Amino acid sequence: MTTKKIIAPDAKWQEIPMAGIIPTAGTAKEFKTGDWRTRKPIHSEEKCINCLRCWVYCPDSSILVKDGKVTGIDYDHCKGCGICAKVCPDKVKAITMINQSEE
Repeated sequence: MTTKKIIAPDAKWQEIPMAGIIPTAGTAKEFKTGDWRTRKPIHSEEKCINCLRCWVYCPDSSILVKDGKVTGIDYDHCKGCGICAKVCPDKVKAITMINQSEE
């Protein structure tokens, strides 16, 4: 018989299982996984045309949308991969990447 270890959402990195395994379904939202990010996307509401390409392609569901409009980025879960900035239309460039240290 195996026992599942419950991991608190505010667990320190040392308490998380090897490879960051999420032990039970539906718990990924509870874990703030964006803190290892080295690059950060910055969204410009003024430039954004709300094409939602960033939302479609974001592998972490970190693009926040309300009423069909991008409202921001969930930095608690964003890993800084830059896909959102890459798929943002060249003529718009409403999302740009900065180094996390530039904040």
